[in-house]
Amino acid sequence: MLKTFAVVTALLMSAAASHAAEPIEGSWKTQSGATAEIGKCGSAYCVTLKTGKHAGKQIGKMSGTGNEYSGDITDPENDKTYSGSGSVAGNTLKMKGCVLKVLCKSQTWTRL
Repeated sequence: MLKTFAVVTALLMSAAASHAAEPIEGSWKTQSGATAEIGKCGSAYCVTLKTGKHAGKQIGKMSGTGNEYSGDITDPENDKTYSGSGSVAGNTLKMKGCVLKVLCKSQTWTRL
């Protein structure tokens, strides 16, 4: 009985640990077809391209919890940095970059 309890407890703890990650963490297919990895870096989440023409380039850093994140996002094509945000809904991530919070562009990424 004690052994069964220990096994069940260990399984529950590992399941809880796997769900501890924020929804934004993971691999995402960008609108251009590249793969971006979002992971913890200090107290924020860094967005790094893993495939494509700009592989290895960090293109963003965001803070937040739950489904809403904000920070900076860089367009790797022109190397300009914008005020950015990300909103997670299931397996989609809507990324938005704005100049002066008025002129904005958005993309929808999908979880891999």
